[in-house]
Amino acid sequence: MEKVFGIIPASAGTYATVWILGVIVGLILLSIIGMFIMSGYQSRHMTFTVTDDGLKLGPGLYSRFIPREEIDLTGVSAVNLNVESGYKPTWRMNGIGLPGFSGGWFKLKNKQKVLMFVTDKAKVVYIPTHKDYALMLSVKEPGEFVAAMLQWK
Repeated sequence: MEKVFGIIPASAGTYATVWILGVIVGLILLSIIGMFIMSGYQSRHMTFTVTDDGLKLGPGLYSRFIPREEIDLTGVSAVNLNVESGYKPTWRMNGIGLPGFSGGWFKLKNKQKVLMFVTDKAKVVYIPTHKDYALMLSVKEPGEFVAAMLQWK
């Protein structure tokens, strides 16, 4: 003889709580996956446009326009992060650091805040601003980029 006894069903509140938590966790995971997809896209399609009015960074999560009046032209220079240790990021504040791509807000060794988009450490342009941060951008021709910015003088 065999008798099967079932559990007393949990209240509807418990069932709803499990579903709500599942949806929240699912949305968080989708957001994280979306951030990685956006970072991957940004690491291959980011552009830096020097115009008469300023510098445009985009497309992507940290896209922005920086008016030329905010850029400190006296400090704009091409740097090689493999050689010049003073420019190496030490702390990621808000961004992504993957092998071959660092994007977002970082702190440098000297505690300076920097918005960086670096894919090649040997070809980086350092751009200080009159605000509380600097920019570090990987560009194919750092010398030409610096020359284009210095034409604002």
